[in-house]
Amino acid sequence: MFLFKKVFGGLLMPLPLTLIVAAMCLLFVSKTNIKSYIILWLTLIFLWFISTPFFASKLLSSTESQLHTFDVSKYPKIDKIVVLGCGAHLNRQHIPNAQLTACSSTRLTEGLRLAHHYKNAELIVSGHNSAPLMKQTAIAMGISSTRVRANPTAMDTKDEAKLLAPYLVDRQVALVTSASHMARAKDLFWAQGVDTIAAPTEFYNLHNEPSYKQFIPQIFVLEAVTAHYHEMLGTLWIKLRRTIDPEAL
Repeated sequence: MFLFKKVFGGLLMPLPLTLIVAAMCLLFVSKTNIKSYIILWLTLIFLWFISTPFFASKLLSSTESQLHTFDVSKYPKIDKIVVLGCGAHLNRQHIPNAQLTACSSTRLTEGLRLAHHYKNAELIVSGHNSAPLMKQTAIAMGISSTRVRANPTAMDTKDEAKLLAPYLVDRQVALVTSASHMARAKDLFWAQGVDTIAAPTEFYNLHNEPSYKQFIPQIFVLEAVTAHYHEMLGTLWIKLRRTIDPEAL
């Protein structure tokens, strides 16, 4: 009964239910344009498949398996802790941390963990809109305002690397960002002469999902795949820009 409840309940969630209803409707659609009919079926099947933990774990495992949570025992000293922003939902009626996206909150949490361990390290929070909120949250969580620097003007990771480089060159820098974003972020900071130590967070660990969920599409899985796809596009864009102009990024 427990398994039936979990599987049936999972299928009634918005994403799988919408796909099921769409598939049922297709059964009654005219098949006069057979190519469009087949393409639409394949699209629904593809969307279902990429939204399952089974598929996403295969896609993300190659990235996540290469990264490990920052081990403070391996680094006796860190000078700078850089937390890259990940968006905010601005609403002045809410306290700062309530305005951060889940992604920004996850990154900041890891940054705060490191800041509490490395008492003399400067905490640098970066990102358009999110930086001031992360700074206020960090202060509320016990980090002295004199230790926190905000970089609110950066619109993307390229800007963050360029704007922060003068403060980071020849320093021991822990770079905090999502696991999916880490490779591209380190590459862009390296291009500015900054060697960083990866402090990844926001691992999806989809391979650990229960077996009864492996083939049920889920919104958070689709978000994980979308994040991975975003990084693929970002990496391709960097390669293209550097092919045109080696000094571009």
